[in-house]
Amino acid sequence: MQPLSVVGPGADAVVRSLATRLEGRVATVRAAERETGTGEGTGVADGGLAASTSTAEPNPDLSTTVTLAEDGTWSVSGSDGTFTDLLETLAPTHDYVLAAGFTRLRVPTVRLTGDTDEGSDAGSEGPNEEEIAGDIVETAINPEDLDLEALAGRIDSFEPYVTLEELVAEAKASPMAERSGAIATFTGRVRVTDSPDDDRTERLVFEKYDGVAENRMDDIRKRLESRDEVFEVLLHHRSGVIEAGEDIVFVVVLAGHRKQAFRAVEDGIDQLKEEVPIFKKESTESEEFWLHERE
Repeated sequence: MQPLSVVGPGADAVVRSLATRLEGRVATVRAAERETGTGEGTGVADGGLAASTSTAEPNPDLSTTVTLAEDGTWSVSGSDGTFTDLLETLAPTHDYVLAAGFTRLRVPTVRLTGDTDEGSDAGSEGPNEEEIAGDIVETAINPEDLDLEALAGRIDSFEPYVTLEELVAEAKASPMAERSGAIATFTGRVRVTDSPDDDRTERLVFEKYDGVAENRMDDIRKRLESRDEVFEVLLHHRSGVIEAGEDIVFVVVLAGHRKQAFRAVEDGIDQLKEEVPIFKKESTESEEFWLHERE
């Protein structure tokens, strides 16, 4: 699934217009009106054949509420979950998720400055670059300055959000699935600590050597799939900021029997760690450092 965040004045209009230019199932997420006296907003989005929703940056005083209209559209608001939880929920059934107005989302982001003077903070209505958690893929002053047709054409080149469930579903859809008796998976995640006395890890940052990393993973996949009874191998490594407890890397193997599946999964993650140029920065409670600089 491909996520995209749009922030700044007119973000909601951009999301709604962009959604009509994308083929496939699109979810749109927007900030709801603030509740009187709470000081917090609720996340709301539109549901139906082309759009659906869940909670984003919710009001902590609300439990989850689902509203279903007679025409089949629906909306959700409440305090359960995070935006990452939302992505995990939407990814298996949606091709795109477009969010409007949230600067803290760690996904590709379009920034609208709302100011005719890019170099000046005075009077600027849009967020500064430092306030945006995701990678900024495009900047414009106002919505009308964006070429939405071009943006719709580029969106699939941005960093996708891939889940283990999606990869397993892809493996099950393989033409070789009828000959398969096993699907084995590996999920690597951010470990908080090795022992109670260790400094706790707060987050990791991964940077890929663009192009080279993908080619190396493709080479690993081809080698593993050349083995007898190994029908399909899927590898995915996330990049950017990944918080403690979140998933980093997936390996999925479709094979004839469990022994071949387990061996290919173990060899797949070992070879990925040894051969693929992905650099890791660790942030703990007391320091921040690149792992390769300590080796």
